[in-house]
Amino acid sequence: MTSPQRIGRFHPAVILMALDAFGLVVASYLSYVELQGQLPYCGPLSGCETVALSEYAKVGGVPVAVFGVGLSITLFVFAFIWWRTNETWALAIHYGLSLVGTLFEVYFTFVELFVIHAVCIWCALYGISLVARFLVALWVWTRRPKGEGATA
Repeated sequence: MTSPQRIGRFHPAVILMALDAFGLVVASYLSYVELQGQLPYCGPLSGCETVALSEYAKVGGVPVAVFGVGLSITLFVFAFIWWRTNETWALAIHYGLSLVGTLFEVYFTFVELFVIHAVCIWCALYGISLVARFLVALWVWTRRPKGEGATA
């Protein structure tokens, strides 16, 4: 297996892990707050409370942010595996899961803007990190040597 193209001086997996860690921090904060029955702090911005109190903040009684924690941990693990082994299958899983997460993020952003009519800055930060993760994985995936990861 050949090494992936570097982004600057970094292996792209390190960038993915940093974005995954950032997403984990944001989702962990939101999960903690919601599981404590509190509302996220938004400072001078508004919208977090409205989003957190909406019927869309939970799926099956579980705060949406908890799923973000799970996704971020999973993505971090696959980025780490890819970084340590250069195995294309780990990148492929990261790419696929971040694509699915990005599609959910598009849905949640639509709901915030057009149904709830409020935007949570924490949710937006998580979404931006998720889209960035997907774009980095997409960039690397489309630039991998031909034939590499064809079965992944």
